[in-house]
Amino acid sequence: MEKPTNNHLWRCARYYFALCLAQGQSSDTVRSKTYALKKFCKWCFARNVRRIDDVDIALMDEYMAYLNAYRKSLDGQPLCAANKYALILCIKSFVKKMFNRGLLTTDKLSSIDLPTVDRPLPKAIFTAEEVEQILEQPLLYGFKGMRDRVILETLFATGIRRIELLHLDIEDVDFNQQLIRVRKGKGNREYILPVSDRAIEWLAFYLTKLRPKLATLQSGSALFLNDKGTRYRACALSDMASRYVRFAGFKRSGSCHLFRHATATIMLDNGADIRHVQEMLGHADIASTQIYTFVSRSKLRDVYNKTHPSALSDKRLFR
Repeated sequence: MEKPTNNHLWRCARYYFALCLAQGQSSDTVRSKTYALKKFCKWCFARNVRRIDDVDIALMDEYMAYLNAYRKSLDGQPLCAANKYALILCIKSFVKKMFNRGLLTTDKLSSIDLPTVDRPLPKAIFTAEEVEQILEQPLLYGFKGMRDRVILETLFATGIRRIELLHLDIEDVDFNQQLIRVRKGKGNREYILPVSDRAIEWLAFYLTKLRPKLATLQSGSALFLNDKGTRYRACALSDMASRYVRFAGFKRSGSCHLFRHATATIMLDNGADIRHVQEMLGHADIASTQIYTFVSRSKLRDVYNKTHPSALSDKRLFR
């Protein structure tokens, strides 16, 4: 990669993207950083700010005011807090990297205050019974429906992310130990997940009876194949999952991630230690897992009934 010979903002940004890829960051991560810095550079150029040396906290205060006032063209809604946080964090990381590479004499954004972001609760939590209703739907749609059932069963049995599932290869499934190896987890982490008896039986059925009928020369070692015999695209998996949610009669929105939410909350409801749930979900930070403790209902209800004075009281208005 070629190091910029001057401090032009966009040339430095392109150098930053190359560094991120060289350090093993995923193409999706670099794509989001490209979007963030393109948006920032366009705003800077409109104000005749063209050099990275001119990016300081005063400029960022103006940019944050711009982001707060910004409204999306499609629906006229403001940017959410998480979006603003990600945009500012990207610029902060960019400036720090250019300082580390000697293109800046000081890191002017080292003390910047990032926007506050609350961790939102999952919007649609499905019970175990409701998940079973969704899992029954594909069986009404023949051969490809059975293929879809195996995918949904795997999502629910493991709590795996959509992007992790579509990158699974055949050799990632250990049928003897009933384990699945996730090689391309978030942040390029690798971890191993247990798989239930039921899910492993569905996977064995899929590999012996279904996948051979879908496979082509282009299939390679991909575990799950779409109708064309190639690896799934992320949006296609989401469309498929959300379709079966609708077929089950639920008005709540949900797709691949609903199975991940359900895995976490049901395990916590059934007494799983939060550290084990963290490992199951592949979270680097336990704070990401703790959000599910707020929607784990049965354990909270049990503690409430055993400890709250109102619940312990025998006095009732109506008998």
